Amino acid sequence: MKDKFKIGITCYPLPGGSGVIASELGLQLARRGHQVHFISYSLPFRLPRFQENLFFHEVEITNYPLFKYPPYTLTLAAKMAEIASSWNLDILHVHYAIPHAICAFLTKSMLGDNAPKIITTLHGTDITLVGQEKSFYKITKFGIEASDAVTAVSKYLSETTRNEFGINKPIHCLSNFVDTTRFTPTNPACQREKFAPGGEKILIHMSNFRPVKRVEDVVKIFAEIRKTIPAKLLLIGEGPQLDSTLSLARQLCVRQEIVLFGQQEFVENLLCLGDLFLLPSDTESFGLGALEALSSGVPVIGTNLGGLPEVVKDGECGFLLPLGDVAGMADRALELLKDENKLNDFRKRARQRAVEHFDADKIVPEYEKLYCQLLN
Repeated sequence: MKDKFKIGITCYPLPGGSGVIASELGLQLARRGHQVHFISYSLPFRLPRFQENLFFHEVEITNYPLFKYPPYTLTLAAKMAEIASSWNLDILHVHYAIPHAICAFLTKSMLGDNAPKIITTLHGTDITLVGQEKSFYKITKFGIEASDAVTAVSKYLSETTRNEFGINKPIHCLSNFVDTTRFTPTNPACQREKFAPGGEKILIHMSNFRPVKRVEDVVKIFAEIRKTIPAKLLLIGEGPQLDSTLSLARQLCVRQEIVLFGQQEFVENLLCLGDLFLLPSDTESFGLGALEALSSGVPVIGTNLGGLPEVVKDGECGFLLPLGDVAGMADRALELLKDENKLNDFRKRARQRAVEHFDADKIVPEYEKLYCQLLN
């Protein structure tokens, strides 16, 4: 029975959760001896330039005078078919339903009996936002149902997909994962004194700074904490809400206590600096940033919505509160920051939860098992 596969992976090559976890999955699979081919319009975020068993195939987007916009979907489908055929792929694993699941369906239709098996992994906004737009609803549902197998990154997302789209086929819940040997509390690159020279507590937020992340709430929470204890806030990432967030910080007189890092590839060197990780989002289908924080021994303060309660155990490795409860989140943060013993207990449990439930060595074999079931 075949146990090493040729796998094509398509994802958005951006620093959001879907692109990051697709890259990490490809890296882990390549290390396990599978041949992995990334197919995208640019090198995915966090993907190294060279690793054994890892290949990158660029989708070159051509402008045709006939089209008002470049036909990326058609170009991607053609590239998928080319790579699947020339490399004899066993699996085509696409991350994010739109348009990747549709492109995979076109690939399968073109190649017929020689087509690879199609797996679609749902990550969140492809279902909760894009998929529920009236114009995308039917094609999203079609893409899911046309896949040979479908996975979702949380139970919450799996149930939401079933309910919103009336999907009857199995949706395998395969959680996001973290390399716990990389995201550690004892990372030698951590140098707190650079950012908190006076021994201030360090809070961290990492995201794409879109409205759903409620980054202004992060600043409000931080400002409340600063009224009681000295603290610094590290912001990792970029996005449309960054300017308004910094404007609010100036209004609340905390701008000088905020350090901006922009997009960072090696975020493990920053997360280990934190005392707390703030994630007050409207919703999180999983919360990969929160998991990476837990693995780094950093407790999480967030909202008790979506898939985040599956990651963060309230009262054990962080606190989860109602949406928009800035005062409550600040109070819970101070409860930990003012009690070093309690904070250390939460730190230990944060690390323990990541290692015991979400380590790559526990989750990646589940993907291999699914590949095996499809092919054998």
